[in-house]
Amino acid sequence: MLQHVIGRIREKGAIPFEVFMELALYHPNGGYFTAERLRSVESGDFLTSPEVSPLFGETLAELVRTEAAEAGLSRPMVVDAGAGSGSLLRPLLSNLGERADSWAVEVSPPARRALEELVGEQRVVESLEGLPRTIAGVIFANELLDNLPMALARRRADGWRELWVTESEGDLGWVETSTRPEVEEWLGRFAGPTPEGGLVECQLAAGRWVTEVLDRLVAGALVVFDYGDTAEGLERRRPEGTLRTYRAHHLGPHPLAEPGSTDITADLNFTAVAEAARAAGATVSLHRQDDLLEELGLTERIRRLKTQEAEIARSGDELRRLEIRSLRIGAETLLHPRGLGDFRVLIARRRI
Repeated sequence: MLQHVIGRIREKGAIPFEVFMELALYHPNGGYFTAERLRSVESGDFLTSPEVSPLFGETLAELVRTEAAEAGLSRPMVVDAGAGSGSLLRPLLSNLGERADSWAVEVSPPARRALEELVGEQRVVESLEGLPRTIAGVIFANELLDNLPMALARRRADGWRELWVTESEGDLGWVETSTRPEVEEWLGRFAGPTPEGGLVECQLAAGRWVTEVLDRLVAGALVVFDYGDTAEGLERRRPEGTLRTYRAHHLGPHPLAEPGSTDITADLNFTAVAEAARAAGATVSLHRQDDLLEELGLTERIRRLKTQEAEIARSGDELRRLEIRSLRIGAETLLHPRGLGDFRVLIARRRI
C-alpha cells in the first residue's frame, strides 16, 4: 500500500489526508479493513464492546424493543453498520428471536463470510447503498465513525492550514496547504478554541454518513457508539490532536508510516455528528455508554450473575463458576468509567 500511495502522489501531487486515509483503510487491494484478516478479535489489533462481552448485544436488544414500540414497529429492521464478524448481532438477534429483520454492512471479506452464516448472504452488504432504500427499525454503528476518512488542520497564528500528505525519497510526510472552504467552515463550527500549533481532525465524512443513514430511516433510531466527546470536551486534546494508530492492542506507529497495516482513528466529535443528525430532521440525545447500558438493565444482570456465581461456588462446579465469572467481568468492563463506560452514545430518532 505504501508504494501505491507514493505512486499516486508522484503522479498527481500531494493528497488530502482523507484521501490517504481512504486508501490506507479501504483500498480493495491492500487496505487495512479489506484484507483477509479479522481485525477486531483477540488475535487482531483491537477489541470493541461486542467482543469484550456478549452482554453488550444482548442488552441492546432491550433498546431495539423500546425504540420499535415507540415507533410503532411490530417487526423492526436491525442493521449493524461495520458489523465485523457478528459479535454484536449474534447475541442481539438471539435475544430478539424472530422479531427482527436483520442486515449487516461490512467491508471485510472474512467478516462478510461469517455474517452470511448469521443473517444470510442477501442481507450482508459492503456499503449503505446495498441496504433497502427505506428502513424502519434500529441502525447500530459501533466504533465505525472514528474510522471514516477525515481531513487534518493545524492552527497557525494567521489562521488554519490543512495538512496534506506528500512524498520525498520514498518516505511520506506532511505539507501545509491553504484550507479548503468546506474544511474551513467545519472548523469554524466545531473545532472550538485551539492554541497555535494545535491539530484538529475535520470529520466531514462522519456527518455525511449520518445524513445518508437518516435519509433512509423513516422510523426508528440510529445508535452510534464511539470514543470521543462533544466539541467542548475535546478542547483539552487540541494541542496534540487525537489522531493515532493501533496494532496488536497497543498504540501503533505514526499514521503515515505503514499504510494498510495499522488502524487509523481519532476521537469522534459528537457535537458535529449531532448537528448533522438534527439537520437531517432527527431528534438527538447523547449518553455515556455506562449510563445507557445501566438504564437498559445491565447492572441488574451483573447482580444476578454475582448471585449465580456464589451459588455455583457452593455446588463445587468450578468450571461453570469460572464461566459465569468471566461473563460477569466482561459485563463490568463495559461499564468501567475510565474505559468503555466513558464512550459516548448518540441516538438519533425519526418517527413516521
